[in-house]
Amino acid sequence: MNKKEIILASSSGLLMPLAFPNFNLSFIAWFCLVPIIIAVFKSSPAKGLLLSTITGTVFHLGLVYWVTVSMTSYGKLPLAVSILVLILFSFVLSIFISIPICLSCYVKKHLNFSFLLTLPLFWTSSEYIKSWFLTGFPWENLGYSQFNVLPVIQIADITGVYGITFIIVFANCTLFCLLNALATDKKIPYRELSALTLLLFITILYGQNRLNLLDKNQGSPIKISLVQPNIPQDVKWNPEYLTKTLEKLDYLSVKSSPDNPDIVIWPESATPFFFQADEMHKKTVEKIVKKINAYILLGSPSWEVVSGKPKFYNSAFLISPENNIKGKYNKIHLVPYGEYIPLKLLFPFIDKMVEGIGDFASGNIVKNLSIPSSPFAAIICYEIIFPDLVRRFVKEGAGFIVNITNDAWFGATSAPYQHLSMCSFRAVENRRYVARAANTGISAFISPDGQIYKQTKLFTDDSLTAIIYKRTDKTFYSLYGDMFALICTCLSLLFIYMAKRKRLKNPDTILSDN
Repeated sequence: MNKKEIILASSSGLLMPLAFPNFNLSFIAWFCLVPIIIAVFKSSPAKGLLLSTITGTVFHLGLVYWVTVSMTSYGKLPLAVSILVLILFSFVLSIFISIPICLSCYVKKHLNFSFLLTLPLFWTSSEYIKSWFLTGFPWENLGYSQFNVLPVIQIADITGVYGITFIIVFANCTLFCLLNALATDKKIPYRELSALTLLLFITILYGQNRLNLLDKNQGSPIKISLVQPNIPQDVKWNPEYLTKTLEKLDYLSVKSSPDNPDIVIWPESATPFFFQADEMHKKTVEKIVKKINAYILLGSPSWEVVSGKPKFYNSAFLISPENNIKGKYNKIHLVPYGEYIPLKLLFPFIDKMVEGIGDFASGNIVKNLSIPSSPFAAIICYEIIFPDLVRRFVKEGAGFIVNITNDAWFGATSAPYQHLSMCSFRAVENRRYVARAANTGISAFISPDGQIYKQTKLFTDDSLTAIIYKRTDKTFYSLYGDMFALICTCLSLLFIYMAKRKRLKNPDTILSDN
């Protein structure tokens, strides 16, 4: 690797975070990969792997820097240790960028296939694998950068977010082809430019058509109030602060009651006690329910005895106006090292990182909750970033989506904005309204076209009321899931197989791969 190549690789890594919140420079996504493609275009697979690892590591350092806030402020780790963990975490995540670029170099070497043909497939497949590999961490895939460009993202109701990723990578590769032709006095790549133009034309035409025809007021109206109590994380589980927490929830819920909501939504772990067992504090909640005379959805830890042993869950309870528990959902997809500790016996020292959070068991049932006007999905926190999980609730009949979360762990960083941006895609993919209640913000309402049309500010005590509509239609994505990503993965495997066969037929090329 020479200095120029390292600078090019680093440049892509520096550009990529700018396309995401809180910078929101979405247009940068359409050319941010060009520098790394220039750097690796004539490289061996091994060199391509090293250079793209630089890109991926730099990108994730800029994207998920906020993990240091969680580790130092709430995990009580020294800042130096938190920074080392961030670097390691970013390096590991870089694999999902370096592997697709390395494979494109490999296929180009043995089959002479253009990056334009291979990189969009490999990149999309890599993001899909990232959504489930080692429990998954599909945080801010490339397609999410377009969350506020509504005509572009409407195709997600067919392809999911992966379709937008594919188009963005295709555009980057086409731009590289153009720049390479201009730099080397080669023929202008009209065929590639025409393919990109057609792809963008179809995407935007489809998107604009969906925006024009989508009736957002279709279905039964449901009035929802969101409560944002803004409880600081460092006192949330302090018993001495519990009374003040309930007073805030009481005040903000009653404040919204003149609007006569059908349901009031409190955030994740809104009641920092076991709602099902703490009779004294449960009665306080019941008094609030009587005051507002509406359903309440609240987050609370819960427990069940299984085979004589207690199992603890991060749960959502639905309380009726008559103070009956009408349903409970146990969070399925937990946060590693936040809600449970993988390989705890091997890494006991990591327990300090989750101090005060607990070690929860995972729920195993996709279960909608119901108010008289509609069943709905009660998605808890981090689960909202998993598109296949959310669409399973819609497939089971959810008329709208609720996301309860506690983003206080992120502090005043870009993470709450990043988290919110991904919710927009769940709305588009499933054509459902999303109501999001966050402890410290950002609470918001999102329409079925992905528009965030009402939201609170970060770290404020607030409540928010809006009318949404129950929807019963099911999109292609809701019914069939990640078919587009699976097709990309199958084609990627085919290209790798073809390149491997060609390589084995030409033994002299094996040594030159490195």
